[in-house]
Amino acid sequence: MTDEIPEIDSVSGSGVPVRGNDIDTDQIIPARFMKVVTFDGLGEFAFFDQRFDENDDQKDHPFNEQQFQDASVMVVNANFGCGSSREHAPQALMRWGIDAIVGESFAEIFAGNCLALGIPTVTADHETISELQEWVEEHPDEEIDVDVENETVTYGETTVEATVDDAQRRALTEGVWDTTALMKSNADAVAQKAASLPYVDD
Repeated sequence: MTDEIPEIDSVSGSGVPVRGNDIDTDQIIPARFMKVVTFDGLGEFAFFDQRFDENDDQKDHPFNEQQFQDASVMVVNANFGCGSSREHAPQALMRWGIDAIVGESFAEIFAGNCLALGIPTVTADHETISELQEWVEEHPDEEIDVDVENETVTYGETTVEATVDDAQRRALTEGVWDTTALMKSNADAVAQKAASLPYVDD
């Protein structure tokens, strides 16, 4: 555990429902926006081709709707984040404002890339997710509480059981999810170990 990495026991915020199975990373962030040197500014391009037509006129998409502009908990369906393993996808969602994602299932690499950013990917069954998406549409300003440690999702007067991958839950709640920061905070130990290895030059 390190002071530099926050422990993430829970995430709360209003929701945004993004419906559809097999939404892949190319839909989340089209490849032409991946030529940037840094991830800054990627948020405005999240779901770009689903949100805008070829004339840049808005299409019907929840990320365009005013009532969801302050949302931080995205509610999705099955196999979200499938396709190519681009880390730009969760980076774009995070920069749009997403702090947690609740869904039926996630592509493994996408979930791993989310974890590296401290974004929990929490799962529940189809019926539970459908009911939550409907509730979010009816209550866009009300909060959802995603309890990572206790594996529950609470909205309105309802609390449902959810699932957080064991390794993800430990990493988030123990504050060891950011491996880069973890290595930086233990730089002395890393250097000491490297110095003891015969195959590592100065």
